[in-house]
Amino acid sequence: MKSAYELAMERLNKTSPSARLTPDQKARIAGLESKYKAQIAGREIAMKDEITRAADSEKAAQLQQQLAHERAKLQAELEDKKEAVRREKA
Repeated sequence: MKSAYELAMERLNKTSPSARLTPDQKARIAGLESKYKAQIAGREIAMKDEITRAADSEKAAQLQQQLAHERAKLQAELEDKKEAVRREKA
């Protein structure tokens, strides 16, 4: 007897089968993830230093909000680039 999860996954694969990635696509996606992870970490380190040095809590909150925005922007860029790699034909 199959679990509800297994049945749901079967239905999902019937409606939209998962795409198989080539080894090249997998490597390119891994490279993108590594690159963006480093960029995000670099921005976090730089901004956290600025946040620590902020004169008042309002300025610190503004910098934290800016950091969150930059992190979200980089994550969105990463997802767009990964999706472009996935859409390429093998």
